[in-house]
Amino acid sequence: MTSAPIAVYTDIDDTDVSLGVDMLERAGFTVRTLGTRDAAAIVEGAREADVLLNGYAQITRSMLAAMPRLRLVATMSMGFDMIDLEAAAELGVVVTNVPGAATEEVATHALALMLHAVRQLRFYTGSATPDDWNSRAPQTPQRLSEVTLGIVGLGKIGREFARLAGPLFGEVLGYDPLLADTDETRARLERVGVTRTGLAEVRDGSHVLSLHLPLTPETERMVDAAFLAAMPTGAVLVNVSRGALVDETALAAALDGGQLSAAALDVLAVEPPPADHPLLGRDDVVLTPHIAYFSGRTEREYVRIQAQNAISLIETGRADSPVPGSPVSAGTLPARPLTA
Repeated sequence: MTSAPIAVYTDIDDTDVSLGVDMLERAGFTVRTLGTRDAAAIVEGAREADVLLNGYAQITRSMLAAMPRLRLVATMSMGFDMIDLEAAAELGVVVTNVPGAATEEVATHALALMLHAVRQLRFYTGSATPDDWNSRAPQTPQRLSEVTLGIVGLGKIGREFARLAGPLFGEVLGYDPLLADTDETRARLERVGVTRTGLAEVRDGSHVLSLHLPLTPETERMVDAAFLAAMPTGAVLVNVSRGALVDETALAAALDGGQLSAAALDVLAVEPPPADHPLLGRDDVVLTPHIAYFSGRTEREYVRIQAQNAISLIETGRADSPVPGSPVSAGTLPARPLTA
């Protein structure tokens, strides 16, 4: 008889993790819930953990090193930039995410934000009063069937966004630095009407540009002042991925100068933002509070997939959905049988 493996939830905010707790306990885990993003509190509460079930807490090299039994960090999101992947790989710790859990929701939200921004509804809902009825926004919107949609990131969400939004546009261009160029990939992109090309071509030719990339050292602030200046005048930027993909000061300047007509954002680099953030309270910015993933279905699926990754790793030695760059199995450690 072996001791029960320990699973520790870090930050859960207002997420109901009871489904995950029930799954883990039925599988033989001892489960603890810390409810914090504080590094010291996480290390103290998870020092003996086999599995860390993480929300958005930063998990650093020093934290991983202080948890010697740790075999898995299971995130409750598509993103995994909050984890030191290099350190995790060196220490034989698997990192997982929840791929596909919110593809439909995020793509639909991106479409809603995009249409809201293109049609400048923030301005026009505010001007629908007797005094301002005939007011016009500073820039006249373009007819979508006469312009080009650009999609940066052609994974599941990017392709679903193309399927939903593409028929509205005259052309759809796409770029993805990670997607393999295979017959299957080309067929998938053809089905959703995407012409794959280089980043510069997508940037320079897209009147609406939507970001669907993970945050990595290579993609951080990739949309900077030079990038924005190269976009067509009056373009719209959509971001439902990670806020730090965009230099937000440069984006505000591009909006102020008329280079961009609008931005549609579900994410910011710092969340919640400070009160003086340059993108708050603007008629030319549609902003939602990192909610693109959210639905009744995803509330359950995020929790379920996260917990199932822990169960699979401990029972079989292999995780279901390791992130790129992470080992599939927990280093050289053998599968650890659960308590009977």
